Amino acid sequence: MTTKPQNYYVPAQSIWPIVGAVGLFLIAFGAGFYVQQLNNDQSSGGYILTAGIAVIIFMMFGWFRDVIRESQQGLYSEQLDRSFRQGMSWFIFSEVMFFAAFFGALFYARMVSVPWLAGGSNNEMTHALLWPGFEAIWPLIMTPDGKETQAMPWTGLPLYNTILLLISSITLHFAHVALEKNKRTPLKLWLGATILFGIAFLTLQVEEYVHAYQVMGLTLDAGVYGNTFFLLTGFHGMHVTLGTVFLIILFVRVLKGHFSPEQHFAFQAGSWYWHFVDVVWLCLFIFVYVL
Repeated sequence: MTTKPQNYYVPAQSIWPIVGAVGLFLIAFGAGFYVQQLNNDQSSGGYILTAGIAVIIFMMFGWFRDVIRESQQGLYSEQLDRSFRQGMSWFIFSEVMFFAAFFGALFYARMVSVPWLAGGSNNEMTHALLWPGFEAIWPLIMTPDGKETQAMPWTGLPLYNTILLLISSITLHFAHVALEKNKRTPLKLWLGATILFGIAFLTLQVEEYVHAYQVMGLTLDAGVYGNTFFLLTGFHGMHVTLGTVFLIILFVRVLKGHFSPEQHFAFQAGSWYWHFVDVVWLCLFIFVYVL
């Protein structure tokens, strides 16, 4: 049995990888200088960081435009489609490991460091020398310098955000089903609703951060609890922002008549990413807010 050979499209040389590398360099260089200049009046690091972000945004618009144009011209074969799927799968796997590192840090702080400081595992002398009177409780709302904060409850805004993301996964699934059945109007409505849920999530998270800083005294420098709380929720919020931008781009393409029931991997990739972000939030809600 013989298979029909397929043409594997090889694009012409592109400037976008070089532009992206320059943007990432400016971001890394500018972020380092920005941190160093926080305690003085210099601001060159902030300008370099902003320039790097602008270059990355410019690169993304240009690169996305070229890939969309090539896809619409029918230049991609089934083999190249599999390459895209593998690339997206590895990207999501890298994001899983990224969050696994932060969840691992949270686990180490709660299950190892806190009991150790309290004198567990025969560390009574260490407990007496490093932090006399320390109690192994979580959330750890007392810092070594005597600063006290409050723990963020799981009720209220965190619970509302959990419900929003769960509903958004359902609406995005309905949008995907509508696309597979070539029902354009339900596709637009469900996808638009998903975007609105994502924006609502981000709005409530900003409100939660403002409340944490202004009312609860829960800040990024409020000990290990404040560190882990804002790092996990902050990076997740950044991923929700990227996912929302992803869905908005897909929505614009849907309005332009792109995608078909047979060819819509870009939409499927956005769906994968959004569902991944939702699963991360469920884990975060349980281990950061509830337990």
